[in-house]
Amino acid sequence: MTQHQRLIDPSWVVIVAGICAALHVGKLPPALPVLQMQMGITLLQAGFLLSLVQMSGMALGLVVGLSADSFGLKKTMMLGLSLLVSASFVGAGMVDVTSLLVLRAIEGFGFLCVVMSGPALIRATVEPQHLAARMSWWGTYMPLGSALALLAGPFVIGAMGWPLWWCLLALITWFALVLVWWCVPSDSAQLKPTVQSRWQQRLSLTLHTPGVWYVSWCFAVYSSQWMAVVGFLPMMYSQTGMHPALNGVLTAIVALVNASGNIASGQLLQRGWHPRQLIAIGFTCMALGAMMAFVVIDGVGLPFALRFVGLVMFSSVGGLIPGTLFSTAVKLAPSDQTVSTTVGWMQQWSAMGQFVGPPLVVWVAASIGGWQWTWCVTVGFSCIGAIMAFKISQELAHKNLTHA
Repeated sequence: MTQHQRLIDPSWVVIVAGICAALHVGKLPPALPVLQMQMGITLLQAGFLLSLVQMSGMALGLVVGLSADSFGLKKTMMLGLSLLVSASFVGAGMVDVTSLLVLRAIEGFGFLCVVMSGPALIRATVEPQHLAARMSWWGTYMPLGSALALLAGPFVIGAMGWPLWWCLLALITWFALVLVWWCVPSDSAQLKPTVQSRWQQRLSLTLHTPGVWYVSWCFAVYSSQWMAVVGFLPMMYSQTGMHPALNGVLTAIVALVNASGNIASGQLLQRGWHPRQLIAIGFTCMALGAMMAFVVIDGVGLPFALRFVGLVMFSSVGGLIPGTLFSTAVKLAPSDQTVSTTVGWMQQWSAMGQFVGPPLVVWVAASIGGWQWTWCVTVGFSCIGAIMAFKISQELAHKNLTHA
């Protein structure tokens, strides 16, 4: 390990890279009202712009998870960051929706490369006794990146316009790329020949393990509702006439508090809480929070302050879910050599949830004429998640019994 790698913990650099990748997911919601005015995009087009960044993950998550070890974890992350930098710079000059959609798909592949290699890189660069805590921090990459983008976006867009916002995030991501190149150990120090070989066996073993499917489906129903609610929150607030700055601050708070749940999950798991308990609590509070925020009876909803409290509960306590699932996926992987493949499959289903969730919610809103029935979608997803929590508990018990 070189001197600068000793001075800067590579695992924290990986987490920073994940946050920078998430900035590109969160950069769009603050720009949607401006893009609607300048380009005349429809609500449905806005939904696909929001979710298209997940298409690569939905289609290629497992493939990237299998191939990252062969190509190199560090190289995979650097490729992803490079794609995000390039697509964001090019996107700043686009003036039509079609080009933005294509570039969002490219950004999606870049995002996938970063987040797929992240957990394996952390696992390779951190001591075993610190792995659970660091993985819980890794689970914060999406809420932290989204919150920063949602908070800063309205100010930058208002002062300089959305193209310069795209350029600024490209520049920040370029700095993350340099940090990864400088601080993260080379792939030659991490790759294991036994992991590179027999990918067919690793794939078959992973896909024939029920627990892998349960954590993947659980992540899908979580990510779908979180992305739908947080992604469209700026547009919902904008339609009420809220000032863009206040809109950005409130939306950023909702996204940011999700990180607290991720971090808390690692602490609670170390204290002996069962994953089933944390997942069930998370989905229950997401369902209740969504109902507080969106239920309207006889044209009247809860006061704004209580609706905002519901959104905070939805995001913060819901944050217990991803942190718990990252840790649980490592335990339910059929072998040490299939952890990356398991995370890849889970990420693929997470991306599918994020792709499906926003258009589904906006379809419900457009069909009924408002956001007041959004809670039906989120409650439905939460019920599925509660069932998955029970199944995950059974698989953990079976694996513990088998290894006893």
